[in-house]
Order: sequence, then C-alpha cells, then structure tokens
Amino acid sequence: MTHPSVDAAAEPAGERLSKRLARQLSCSRSEAEQYIAGGFVTVDGQVIESPQFRVIDQTVVLDPKARLGALAPVTLLMHKPADVDLDAVEKLDSNNRWASDRSDLRPLKRHFHQQLCVTPLALEDSGLVVFTQDPRIRRKLLEEAARVEHETMVDVAGDVTPETLATLNGSPVIGGRATLSAKVSVSRRSADLSGLRFAVKGCQPGHIRQLCEFAGLQVVSLRRIRIGRLPLAALPSGQWRYLLGYERF
Repeated sequence: MTHPSVDAAAEPAGERLSKRLARQLSCSRSEAEQYIAGGFVTVDGQVIESPQFRVIDQTVVLDPKARLGALAPVTLLMHKPADVDLDAVEKLDSNNRWASDRSDLRPLKRHFHQQLCVTPLALEDSGLVVFTQDPRIRRKLLEEAARVEHETMVDVAGDVTPETLATLNGSPVIGGRATLSAKVSVSRRSADLSGLRFAVKGCQPGHIRQLCEFAGLQVVSLRRIRIGRLPLAALPSGQWRYLLGYERF
C-alpha cells in the first residue's frame, strides 16, 4: 500500500497567481509577475500584489489600464511630528496617507520597500521630511545637499537682541568646526517667545539647535517648512503624500 509523501501532503492548495494569470492572458510568467507587482490584478475584487498568492476557483481580473514596463520609484513627503523616530519606514503606510493627496497613485506594498529618509530631523524636531526610492532624488538631497535650502521656523524663549541675531547670522565656529551658513530673521515676537526663520543650505540634524544654544537661546520648538522649492504647506502632522510628477526640489 502506497502512502502520499510528506512533501505532497504539505503542498498548498491551488496554484500560484502568476501561473494562473499567465495562462489566462497567454503571456509569460515574468509579464504576469510585473502586472501583479504593479497592483493591476484583483482576486475576487481585492488587489493582490504577491505572485505567490494561491488561487483555486477565485475570479482573477487584470485592470484594463494595466501596462508593462519598469515600475517607477516613488518619493514620499511626510510631516514628521515632534518626538517621533522615523528610522522605521513602518511609520509610512496607507493608513496615514493624506486624504487630500492629489496623486492618482494607489498605495502598493512596493512603494514602502527600500525607502530612504534623505532629509532626517532630530527626534525632538518636526516638519517636512523626504523618503525616496529614486536614485536621482537621493543624489540631489544627499550628495548635492549643500545646494538645497531648508527653511525652518524656530520658537525660542524670550527676546532676541540685534547682537544675538548677528551671532546667528555669523556662521560661528562651535567646537572647532565652522557651522553652516544661515540666514536668520525674526518672524514674530510675543511676551514670552520670539519666532525665528532660518534659511540654511544643507541638512545636518541638530545644527540649528546647536547654533541657538551657542547664541544663548533656549529652543521651544522647531519645524521645517520647506526643502528646496517644496513647502510643507497644509500637509497634516503625522501624514504623508506622494511627490507629484511636476514637483522639483
């Protein structure tokens, strides 16, 4: 009497989605996998992005707008809240996408793979940060960072004297190292706080706080509102949106 092998008994039911789709479309397996990875395939109405997904008798449908070709890398803009560590890309998912995002892209799993934060902020700071898969944008914001201006609004305790403002604008040497050149102006004053606007080329987390401390100022809050030509604008804290095709840093 013969018995089924352990391997046969463990074989999952159904067949791989990529195999089913290739047979259904009379296309190659690699083409089927591209369609699936692109988010163009539904199984019983649900988008499935894994070619290994097993199907039995479900309805498999290819989006009429589906197209083959290399999947373009995407860039995500996020409003980082203060005291939130963004080292983990898990902070980015479809649940905290901005509802007013004007991009027609629908979030796919691949959009969150190999994302690199190219404009980090210190833990206690807030504002605009950029995550990207695009090597061109990585080069622009990392290798050519000294050419890209960052605009940051900083609230400090008390008043800011003309002498203190001159110190902030003077690129002082701190700890034996010259600081990044900054254009600093007073944006507002109140009884307890002064609002400062910093325009600095380059991205060095903690640099502005270090500069304020050197000038004898206590930082209350810090929020980056622009990177290059891209403003934070109305993007809510803790949410993200896609970089649009026409937007440039």
